[in-house]
Amino acid sequence: MVFRAPIRSMATAARQSLKIGMLPADGIGREVLPGAKAAILALGSSIPKTEFIDLLAGFEYFTKTGTALPEETVQVLKNECDCALFGAVSSPSRKVTGYSSPIVALRKKMDLYANIRPVKSVSVNPGEKSGVDLVVIRENTECLYVKQETQTVGEHGKEARATRLITERASRRIGELAFKMALERPRKHLTVIHKSNVLSITDGLFRETVRAVPTLPGVDGKYDDVTVAEQLVDSAVYRLFREPEIYDVMVAPNLYGDILSDAAAALVGSLGLVPSVNAGDSFVMGEPVHGSAPDIAGQNIANPLAAIRSAAMMLRHIGYGDGADRIERAVDSVLREGKVLTPDLGGKSKTSEVVDEVTKRI
Repeated sequence: MVFRAPIRSMATAARQSLKIGMLPADGIGREVLPGAKAAILALGSSIPKTEFIDLLAGFEYFTKTGTALPEETVQVLKNECDCALFGAVSSPSRKVTGYSSPIVALRKKMDLYANIRPVKSVSVNPGEKSGVDLVVIRENTECLYVKQETQTVGEHGKEARATRLITERASRRIGELAFKMALERPRKHLTVIHKSNVLSITDGLFRETVRAVPTLPGVDGKYDDVTVAEQLVDSAVYRLFREPEIYDVMVAPNLYGDILSDAAAALVGSLGLVPSVNAGDSFVMGEPVHGSAPDIAGQNIANPLAAIRSAAMMLRHIGYGDGADRIERAVDSVLREGKVLTPDLGGKSKTSEVVDEVTKRI
């Protein structure tokens, strides 16, 4: 799964060392992040000497301290780390007073405005065309994830309201990124996902702003080769399962992007295969798409491949494309061979066994 970083490379020729923040957080995050670390270390001297900085965050940490994301973690990431890897967080479905998801908070505090999630199936034969090959680009800082909710009591009982924020600035910069990425891919096709037939103001602003990117000052025909389509989010989910080959790059507001990318993971076999990066203009954090999976935590059967692929995406983003290629080829060969797979993919292998097999091939 080769991913080309669309945001400005952060690598510098003079870099002598690489400092990576490690936030395993909760559940299987603590089991899959060591696999990502092992894959990076397997690259040896082809990347700068790497230091891994362990950092705290997560729901479990919140239950012990009352804080899900310590300020110290944020400051270390900002001031000491070149990039980071996040494992998974066990955000509860019920309301917990004082708790807010640390990954959502990190995206805002670090201005990681783009969540980039490539979804690609691995062909049986190397070089054969993949059946699914798309990228979901999700605006990462707004929509309902601003977490402004209120609950009151009216004449019919409790009334809950949530504020949804869509701004021109955020929509424009995610739109610019989506066009850049579409331009770099062979098909050069971009689909804008929205629901502006119902949410005419909020989704309407997102749709109009993204579609207007080619007309921005200074663009001067740069995106003339990009074909632009649009799709209502409900029909997009339907078509994603019926005919995934119609999609190339999909750009969506925060909530829609979250749902679409998780749904797309089903097309390639498992959430345990799908990587992502949270990217801004000056920092990038790799993050497997899957959650903390408390039902299998501690059993050594979690799929580490999404975390390993996320590490590759992170490295590519900061300028180490050769190392990223090595990791991705190793993962693809393990999947293609199909002998060492975790239970989510129909295998019987342990997490540690899959990690060993991948690192052996890097």
